[in-house]
Amino acid sequence: MEAKFCKESRVIRTSRVFPNDVNNHNTLFGGKLMSDVDQVASISAARHSRTECVTASTDSVDFLHPIRQTDSVCFESYVTWTGSSSMEVFVKIIAENLLNNDRKIAATALLTFVALDKNKKPTAVPKVIPETEEEKKLHETAPERAKMRKERKRKSKELAAYLTTEYPWK
Repeated sequence: MEAKFCKESRVIRTSRVFPNDVNNHNTLFGGKLMSDVDQVASISAARHSRTECVTASTDSVDFLHPIRQTDSVCFESYVTWTGSSSMEVFVKIIAENLLNNDRKIAATALLTFVALDKNKKPTAVPKVIPETEEEKKLHETAPERAKMRKERKRKSKELAAYLTTEYPWK
């Protein structure tokens, strides 16, 4: 399986912030941003693997600056690293004030997707070739994040063993 460049999975989507997209603080609702992040990241994963993909985890969403109604919001995503069937996807969210051209990184996110074959079983994915400094930094630091992801999943499973599925009102 031939490796692919990060740019081959790149997705860029820009949209406006409308009144129904904001919360009581008059900034972009976090849930709306997270939904958009998952959408663009899923396209990057599918472009890289050319298979069906499922979100295995949203590893992080870091809100760095508020996004306001005077802003456009640009989502840029691409696959930064792969395991055997998993793909780490980075999403950079840039807010641009449409009135004065002030641009800033408003949020970043890292998600993990798993490629599936036609029987819905995990399937192999190509390796990644980073080119830019940003891509190289994300690729170089990915194995440590993968290790932390495995540990977090182990702890989540451990905790889940103590959780109940009983109705709370019983």
